[in-house]
Order: sequence, then structure tokens, then C-alpha cells
Amino acid sequence: MDLFSTNEYALAPLADRMRPLTFDEFVGQKHIAGNTSLLRRAVKAGALGSCIFYGPAGCGKTTLANIIAGELNADIEKLNAVSAGVADCKKVIEKAVENLRMFGKRTYLLLDECHRFNKAQSDCLLHAIEKGHIIFIGSTTVNPYVSMTSAIVSRCRVFEFEKLSPEDIKVALHRALNDKIKGLGNLKINITEEALSHIAHFSSGDLRNALNALEFAALSAQKDADGSLHIDTETAAQAAQKRAISVDQSLYYDLISCFCKSLRGSDSDAALYYSERLISAGCDPLLIARRLIVHASEDVGMADPYALTIAVSAMTAFEKLGLPEGRIPLANAIIYVCEAEKSNSVVTALSEANYDALNNADDNVPPYLKDTHYMSREAKKQSGEYKYPHSYGGYVKQQYLPDSLKDRVYYKPTQNGYEGKKKKKKE
Repeated sequence: MDLFSTNEYALAPLADRMRPLTFDEFVGQKHIAGNTSLLRRAVKAGALGSCIFYGPAGCGKTTLANIIAGELNADIEKLNAVSAGVADCKKVIEKAVENLRMFGKRTYLLLDECHRFNKAQSDCLLHAIEKGHIIFIGSTTVNPYVSMTSAIVSRCRVFEFEKLSPEDIKVALHRALNDKIKGLGNLKINITEEALSHIAHFSSGDLRNALNALEFAALSAQKDADGSLHIDTETAAQAAQKRAISVDQSLYYDLISCFCKSLRGSDSDAALYYSERLISAGCDPLLIARRLIVHASEDVGMADPYALTIAVSAMTAFEKLGLPEGRIPLANAIIYVCEAEKSNSVVTALSEANYDALNNADDNVPPYLKDTHYMSREAKKQSGEYKYPHSYGGYVKQQYLPDSLKDRVYYKPTQNGYEGKKKKKKE
């Protein structure tokens, strides 16, 4: 590394300097990059085929692609779909074909923002992927099944990445604070655990954002009497551009509890207030959307089955719109769930059925309910007659539970809303 490269590296953002170089340094995504994962085994065997990494920003897609490139004994070419054109792709393919024919060496093409490729660019790659001239590894934040040419997607394995958890992000932040070569280890930083948790929590699963916030907090922190840099929750909140709810975060969980209990208690004014308190303090609005879906099922249930549709639609709308407009369908769903009739009969039924499934398991099911495809003709006769409901107008009384549980009644509808109007068809 020459003087200019050294200077460039030293001035690079912390998030870039701390980019993991090996699988062991990689944080999160255990379902994809864990020790026993399919992808890691394929890389170790040198048998990784074309794939697409799909997931939110800052969760490790490009980093993992670079780690794979370092692990493989192959030529690596990197392009960004934003700036690369057909000519760039053709140049990579020509070189790949030459390397394959002359040296028997495969070429991996790492393509960032692969959803930005148009049809002409995609068609240029398609033949090379199909013939095995290149192994394609694309990364994108947009659903590839919607945004990319289906012919490309059908020839790739799609790995879906998840947002990093606050715990995963804290591991990476601690590593950056202690690393004296690439990180901030040479600075005398005194950061509170609450401040670190604040950065981890309000980065919304984006490690790049978290590292940028940590670096900004370190650069802007005031020095203590001993010359150390002191980072408290207020400094962390300013660096993360998310207002701190409280030093110990207890109010954050209190507000979530208040929101949930307001939904259950049918107080739409209170639920709207607590949701806005949470969002304005930096809470991920999708957390509110997820709680809405749970309460639409748990507390509204069959009293108004449409509440679940409204809640799921609000989450989908928010994912498409983002802030600030996404708050409107979210508010619509909050009011609907609050004002809807309530019934927890579904949760009660689920709990009782689960108890019996675990503690009173009975595999002696009624013979006429068994799969008859493999039975002999004689066995079918002995199993009895299964009454096909549609032959009886859509409903016919017959026993479905095993004998030991035949008198169990799990679902007990209330008189509220839709549940009260619906009559159970029993003879």
C-alpha cells in the first residue's frame, strides 16, 4: 500500500474500514452465512452457483459477496448496475470466456444494485450465466422477483437477508471501538452502555448507519478532564439523528405497552397518541404495524375478521410509502382495530388446542378421515364412510376429533360483532 492509498484508507468512513473480510468477522444472517449454512458449504466446496442477495440496506449483502470472492479460487469482477452498461458487461464476459478456455478458471461477477439493470443489460448477461461462462452474484434492496428479468432470477438462487438485530449491531460497534487498526481503538472513548444501545436500536437494522453514527459521535464528543471522549445518550441521539426517549430506554417499552393496551381497550385517541410518541422518538413504524397485526388477531379476532386485512394492508402500504405518508394508512388501521368489536375466542381456542396437542396427543383418528389412497379395497370398507360435506349442502355432522377428545370444544364464539351474528351449524 503506497502513501496515497494509506491516506485514502485512513480517511475512509468507519463503516468502510470495518467491513468484514472473512466469514468469522461477518455479523448476523446466520441462516445464510452460519457455519452449517448451505451457502457456506457451497463456498467451501467451490460449488457456489449464481445467486442474488436480497434485503434491506446495511445488512451485509455486498460485504458477504466480497467475502465469498475472497474465499474462492476464481477471478472476480465487480460492477455496479447504476454506472455499468452493456459494453462493460461484454468486456467482463469476453475476459471470463478467455480465462475459462485457456486456464480453466471460472469468473464471478459481483453486481451491486442489480435491480437497476435494464432488459438489454440483463439479456447480455443471460447467455453467459446459462452457459456457465460467469457465476453471477447480484445484490439488491428491491424484490428481484418483481424488479428483475425473470429469466435471470430463474437461473439464480435467491437468498433473502434480514435486518440486523440490535444485538448483532452492538457486537459490530464493540468491535469498532476496540479495533486499533481499522476502528476507533486508538481513541480514548468512554461511551455509556445506554448510548451504545441507543445507536444500535435506532439504526433500524442498518449497520452502516450505526457505524456512521458512532464515528460522528466520537468526532463530536466533548473531552473529559482526563482527555477521554465522553459519549452519553444525548450525544448518541444527536449523532443517530434520533431523539433519545430516556437514558435507560424504560420509557420506550412503557410506550409500547401503553400502545398495545390502548388497542385492546378500544381507545383510538390514546393508541394514536402513543404511536406518534413512538414514531417521533425514532421507533421503527413497522414495529407498530406488526403489533397491529397481532392485536387484530388476538383482541379483535372473529368479532371482526376484516381487522386483520386492514392491519396487513396498512403494513404493506407503509412499506411502499415510507414516512411521512405511510403514517396515514397506519393511523387508519389503528383507529379501525381500536373501534372494532373485540373477542379473544381465537386465542383461547388456540391455547386449549395447543395444550391438548402437546399433553393429550391421540393418533387414533377416526378411520374414515385417514388417507385411503394406499388402502386396499377391504381396508377402505372397514374404515367406514366419510361424509363429504358438499353432498349435504356444505355441512354434515360427523366426528373429526379422536375418541379421547371428541367432546372437546376449543372455539367458543362470543356474542360480539360478526361472531355474534354467525351461527355455528350443529345438529
